[in-house]
Amino acid sequence: MPTPVAVKLDEDVHSRMKVLAEARDRSPHWMMREAIAQYVEREEKREAFRQDGIRAWDAYQETGLHVTHAEADAWLAQLAAGDDQEPPECHN
Repeated sequence: MPTPVAVKLDEDVHSRMKVLAEARDRSPHWMMREAIAQYVEREEKREAFRQDGIRAWDAYQETGLHVTHAEADAWLAQLAAGDDQEPPECHN
């Protein structure tokens, strides 16, 4: 069930929204709902990526396991050349 929410927009943004909504044959309400939905989805993905990085850093600090830049670069070069290789083994 939708929940009503009030959003205060600057007059300039509101006017631009109305013009864009008319051009797209949509209501300003539809445009705002779509914009918010896309923003939330994008930010959820960004936060998941950030959390993955934090978990990877925590795991590295805990175990010390890593792959060097040279090892990763060589593996990526093989992939780019079409040679499907397993990633290099992590080590201390």
